[in-house]
Amino acid sequence: MAAKFLATDKLTEWIAELSASRQVLVPVKEQGAVVFRPYGKGVTPVLDRQANVPPKGSIFPASQRLMTFTYTKNPEDLGQVAVEVHETVEAEPTVVFGGRPCDARGFTVFDRVYDCKKVQDPYYKARRENTLFVTLACADPENACFCHWVGSSPSDPDGSDVLMTPIEGGFLVEDVSKRGKALVASKLLTDGSKRAKEAQAVKDAAQAALGEAWSPEKAPAKLLEKFDDMGFWEDVSAKCISCGACTYLCPTCYCFNVTDERKGMRGERIRTWDNCMSFQFTMEASGHNPRPTKAHRLKNRVGHKFSYYPDIHGGVFACCGCGRCIKLCPVSVDIREIVRLSVERPVSKPEKK
Repeated sequence: MAAKFLATDKLTEWIAELSASRQVLVPVKEQGAVVFRPYGKGVTPVLDRQANVPPKGSIFPASQRLMTFTYTKNPEDLGQVAVEVHETVEAEPTVVFGGRPCDARGFTVFDRVYDCKKVQDPYYKARRENTLFVTLACADPENACFCHWVGSSPSDPDGSDVLMTPIEGGFLVEDVSKRGKALVASKLLTDGSKRAKEAQAVKDAAQAALGEAWSPEKAPAKLLEKFDDMGFWEDVSAKCISCGACTYLCPTCYCFNVTDERKGMRGERIRTWDNCMSFQFTMEASGHNPRPTKAHRLKNRVGHKFSYYPDIHGGVFACCGCGRCIKLCPVSVDIREIVRLSVERPVSKPEKK
């Protein structure tokens, strides 16, 4: 791992250099929020705060065309119809620049689902292989951050290709993957080995600022114990308004819906993000819904992240602790509080009739 130094006044020049051969997505301010947009002339990256919306769409777009199809009738037999299908796997070489380590780590949760031995999603895999992440270590974690709860840290390199740490006068830049080596080969970056201790001090201070981590180790089993304790779930979901912001802003939520949109003899199949807090999420054609209330739906959301997913994937939580679902929830539902209560509160005994 090479330690390089990038002076603050060289930052824009380096981003421009990267964008010469690939699309570069950077966090920018847009209508009061910070979101990721393509870098270009006049674009000013915002690096002093966490983006409101994670760069999830860089690999898993909110709306993605999977294929196009065309129906053709046989003029000799109009009842005979042929279908021509064209896959649309699109994967432009991309660098996501300036996200936080939790943003990149979120895709490691996706990888176990969409790029594993049993399942390989060609659309996800193509974008994953063509996207690199240059992340910025957090020097000042926010009060909603809890990455240290889930085995991570403000400078976690997992999922990143290059990790930047803010230091006096610029950034210490480290390649933390094989693919990241090519990105730090720029002549704009100088030897930073003598600044490594300074960067480590920044990382240590950020880690200390988070305080002592509460361990969710018992959560998987405790959440299963409370599966039928609807009194508990009605209590913790009481103020939820089922808006779904938590899922759309989550770097690790990967559920989707597929629809075919057709006009005449042509059409396209589209994959779009889905939202487990929506009453339509598990609605069956019969009209029956196995998760009829928001309490049932919140139980599924929390249970999936802290119980079902860890059970399938060797104890890894499907949460990167970025805190967006806490900070940006309009009614301040706190997933940390729910998980903690699931462990500390005893199971409610059903009332005797």
